[in-house]
Amino acid sequence: MHSRKLKVRRQVLLLSCALLFAAANAVAQESSSKPNESPAGTLSETPSSGGPSAALRAVLTATCSQNQADFVRFLTARNKEAFSRMSPPARVALMKRFVLLNEPGKPTISSNPAGRPIVRCQTPDVTTEMQIGGAELRDNIAFLPMELRDATDSTGEDVHQVVMGFVREDGEWKLLSLGLLLLDLPALEVEWDAAEIESTEKSAIESVYKVAAAVEAYRNKYAHLPESLANLGPPLHGTASGEGAGLLDGDLANGMKNGYNIRYAILGASTLGAPAKYELSGTPRQYGRTGRRSFFRDSNGTLHAADRHGAVGSATDPKLE
Repeated sequence: MHSRKLKVRRQVLLLSCALLFAAANAVAQESSSKPNESPAGTLSETPSSGGPSAALRAVLTATCSQNQADFVRFLTARNKEAFSRMSPPARVALMKRFVLLNEPGKPTISSNPAGRPIVRCQTPDVTTEMQIGGAELRDNIAFLPMELRDATDSTGEDVHQVVMGFVREDGEWKLLSLGLLLLDLPALEVEWDAAEIESTEKSAIESVYKVAAAVEAYRNKYAHLPESLANLGPPLHGTASGEGAGLLDGDLANGMKNGYNIRYAILGASTLGAPAKYELSGTPRQYGRTGRRSFFRDSNGTLHAADRHGAVGSATDPKLE
């Protein structure tokens, strides 16, 4: 069962890598050497030395536990800057691809009989095992073969082999490539943002509908509209009340969710009963990164959407079908 799960995740990884890593100017060529072999005629790292093997071990440990602070230490200056501009979900998604696991895991380190490091990443559902081979050193470039498998796979039928590239920058080893593909985050920011925008815009639409449902539930219970979104949030003390009805989570009650600002406005002076009207809007917190479209729910309950370059939408925008 676990092997089948991991095999599916590998297929997803290969497809994702084609989208995530720029291949132009790639300098790494995949090695056919096994993790405990070193080709003749090349400089090779010894099992007991540090260098790129220690760097890869640390990268895998960081990505297993989804520790961003540790992971960023092994990015080049250019990639580190791009990583800092990525949204938190995008950063986590990138790290997941190194260990083929969706959830944060517990990393442990051991070694094989030849002294090569093995990193295991354990989650409640599955455990992956990554065995690191000897590094081929070429001036300031290092290539390390790695075998990745489900820890329960004793036959080796589903072993995935990949070569990781590192470059020496300011005396430290930094991630360069995954297989034949260059790790170039700045070149992928537009593509990555586009993928994230689709997700955050969908979430924003759901947030507007969720707030509208909470407003109506509040109106039905208290016979008037809430004065603000805060009245729909968790109660400050004790049980739910008109001050804190417990109809929304804390983020939405504060007017923000997954990269969007959510705004609630009462129309007219009265908040009483069914005739009272209100409007809702959702606008991207960072236009072009967390979203492009602005969403607007008019007083009749119709949802509109348009690219307003980060400005609040209106009832004149096209209806969202």
